[in-house]
Amino acid sequence: MTLPNDPLSHDVLSRRGAVTTLAAGFALAVQPVSAQTITTAADGLVAGEVQIPVADRMIPAYRAQPASGGPFPVVLVVQEIFGVHEHIRDVCRRLAKLGHLAIAPELYVRQGDVSTLADIGAIRPIVSKVPDSQVLADLDAAVKWAGASGQGDTARLAITGFCWGGRIVWLYAAHNPDLKAGVAWYGRLVSPPDELHPTNPIDVAARLHAPVLGLYGGADGGIPNDTVERMRGALATSGKGHEIVLYPDTPHGFHADYRPTYRKEQAEDGWKRLQAWFTKHGAS
Repeated sequence: MTLPNDPLSHDVLSRRGAVTTLAAGFALAVQPVSAQTITTAADGLVAGEVQIPVADRMIPAYRAQPASGGPFPVVLVVQEIFGVHEHIRDVCRRLAKLGHLAIAPELYVRQGDVSTLADIGAIRPIVSKVPDSQVLADLDAAVKWAGASGQGDTARLAITGFCWGGRIVWLYAAHNPDLKAGVAWYGRLVSPPDELHPTNPIDVAARLHAPVLGLYGGADGGIPNDTVERMRGALATSGKGHEIVLYPDTPHGFHADYRPTYRKEQAEDGWKRLQAWFTKHGAS
């Protein structure tokens, strides 16, 4: 469904040429999905693909919001390594059911479509070519789109992200001074820097504009506990009220209900904390 005041009409799209669209369903690399996968219905929502103008093209995004009322607080939803597949779209619908305009731009479109790749080993080289600067600019464009739609209240702006997107949450909190709150789900905090990814979350701990809640698993093989504790220490003197929760004996991807790593108790606790965090810091 397209709202009457949606800034991206078909005429605009035709002038700019063909646009990459979001893939349907779950990414091939995560299939078959678990029987415990959560599916959030779109009833009572405006939900579906939109196109966002950025510096060099249009990029697809999934947007979900309540069907009436507004303007709504805006939440940027940052994808996992698998792109904006069905799980990320469902997260957007969950946030919309809570009264948000949730938007998840597809952040890999220039580098490649990871949804059709069956092996994560083939996905990583594509994702490694996605510059942090590009991602931050595309997220800014999504915020601008939400405000221009007339349906998003960007004065109540939040961000959440998972895995690859969890790292981006920390970087975006240092990038956008208008952000009100962030929730980072098991995003890597320390990695060897390179030309496209010159900064780690721990490097920007003292420069975060908004309070960030970090949700991590104590049994995450890719994010050592000592790096979580180092980040906690780096945040302690910021005065922003950041918080890190480290769930004992919990693996990476514990929120991903479509995968074997899902941990219902920790995922539900983290979701409740997210809602409280957004409310506490003026993002809901």
